[in-house]
Amino acid sequence: MASDASRSTASVMAMDAYRSGDDFLVHFDLPGVDPETIELDVERNVLNVRGERRSPAPEGAEMVVSERPTGTFTRQLFLGDTLDTDRIDASYDAGVLTLRVPVAEQAKPRRIQISGGDSRKQLRS
Repeated sequence: MASDASRSTASVMAMDAYRSGDDFLVHFDLPGVDPETIELDVERNVLNVRGERRSPAPEGAEMVVSERPTGTFTRQLFLGDTLDTDRIDASYDAGVLTLRVPVAEQAKPRRIQISGGDSRKQLRS
C-alpha cells in the first residue's frame, strides 16, 4: 500500500450558517479536532475560528496511508451589526463546533405604538 505520507496542511473548515428565530447559528465541521485546540475570538465584528488536528501516528512512525488532513484549520467570519457578539455561545459535539449568536435587541422587529391625537389641544407658538 502506498500513499502520500506528508499531507499536513492548513485547511479551511466547512460550515453551514443560518438564522433561526432570534439566533444566528453556524456549524463548523472539525472531526478529530481536540476541543482543547479550538480557539475563538471576536474583534469588532470579525469572528476568528482556529483548530488543530494532529496526526494520530506516534513520533517516528512510518505512515503508510495519510488521507485525513492534519494541521491548522481556520475560518474568519464577518458578523453584521445586527448580531450580539458579546453573547456568543459555543459547543462542540461529534466533531461539529456550533456557535449560537443572538440577534441584537435593537435589530429585532418591534411594534411601534401609535398614540391618539387630541384635537382639543392647540399648539402654541
